[in-house]
Amino acid sequence: MPAAEDFLKIDYTGVMRGEHHAQGWTEEDLSALESGLNAAQNALEERRKTGGLDFSLLLGEMSEEAAEIRAFADSLRDKIDNFVVLGIGGSALGPQAVHLALNPYYFNELPVQKRRRPRLYVLDNIDPSRFAHLLDMLDLHKTVFNVITKSGSTSETMAQFLIVREKLRQVCGADYPNHIVVTTDQEKGNLLPIARKEGYHCFVIPAGVGGRFSELTPVGLLPAAVCGIDIGELLAGALAMDRRIRESRGITVNPAQLMAGTSHLAWRQGKNISVFMPYADSLKIMADWYAQLWAESLGKRLNREGREVWLGQTPVKALGVTDQHSQVQLYAEGPDDKMFTFVSVERLHPDVPIPTDESLPESVRFLGGHTLGELLAAEERATEYALTLAGRLHRRIILPEVNPYYLGQLLLLLEWETAYMGELLNINAFDQPGVEEGKRGTYALMGRPGFEEKRGAIEGMGEGRYIV
Repeated sequence: MPAAEDFLKIDYTGVMRGEHHAQGWTEEDLSALESGLNAAQNALEERRKTGGLDFSLLLGEMSEEAAEIRAFADSLRDKIDNFVVLGIGGSALGPQAVHLALNPYYFNELPVQKRRRPRLYVLDNIDPSRFAHLLDMLDLHKTVFNVITKSGSTSETMAQFLIVREKLRQVCGADYPNHIVVTTDQEKGNLLPIARKEGYHCFVIPAGVGGRFSELTPVGLLPAAVCGIDIGELLAGALAMDRRIRESRGITVNPAQLMAGTSHLAWRQGKNISVFMPYADSLKIMADWYAQLWAESLGKRLNREGREVWLGQTPVKALGVTDQHSQVQLYAEGPDDKMFTFVSVERLHPDVPIPTDESLPESVRFLGGHTLGELLAAEERATEYALTLAGRLHRRIILPEVNPYYLGQLLLLLEWETAYMGELLNINAFDQPGVEEGKRGTYALMGRPGFEEKRGAIEGMGEGRYIV
């Protein structure tokens, strides 16, 4: 296991009772959670042994597969200008989050001499205007499309695929299969037979990994490798965090137990909203990825015994310091129904100095001689202070810097926290029945055979609408 200094840290001062925080918890409060957390760890380890926790179990296998992924990505490097992901949900948010975190913010705008890799676009929705504008902009001869869907029945992704395939046939002729790579199930689904028949390069989504847990599979590793990210380091960080969580016990030793334990205690005290607020623009989309992970995993009507429980903690994404000016007023003086998770970065690269100008008034001059990084850190500390004075529960994940190794740790930590929370709530954190009903409704309205009765029911709901 790597040394302690090679791990991200969790500062949970903001949930502990203190001189300025009478509503915080005591060490005894945290200790009281340990038996439940250890039981959750035992249950999760059993699931892992039987293949029920594949986001953890398959990390070693992904490390071996990384060489094939890198080789394919390198083969595209000098052939194409654009790599376009067609996917939705976890198939899109993970690749976007990792790309923005680890590549320059304006990566696609860089000249090729600085970028040295294809641009990355992620079409994570089916708005026709956006879709058409991107296709019009791209040189299809210099573009590869990565179609990501495990089942091959995701209506949004398959609609995109059908449009793109037709465009490629028109523009690239017989060469069009070389412009499509698919990431799908190894044995079943609608996309696999099409890919085999038409000769697309294929990567596999492991059977036991759901979309929101799939970033460290070819779903996320391929787009990352194509745009130059060190996926070996990403996986190494994830493996290090995975080992630490599985091999340690105790809420102040095991980082996933600490995260899940404090989340669960906050939820029990009526904090029904979880605010995820990174203080780095590079981690902005990580908040979107977390929101899907938390909402889709933990928002459940039924518990494991089939009893109605209607559980879930609503995730809210925020960005420091942007949302200090749009949301923190509510957080400090609004309802006390939130748990806050800040994500801070100790070393931001590059930092930017603020010039000194003695001719300016003191109310501006004081900024001179500092850096934007210092100002960002001061803004975060000031927000934590304000929330502490307001008695609001908050904790902080601290990354030494944003690099592949620490980002891999962050991804695994949040996935494990979610898995622990599912055990503590006695729900299945790995299904999404509420999403499936919406999918079936879409099939019905779009005329898929076998869904005629549901279409009638949906259209019947349209009668007697109240519209002004």
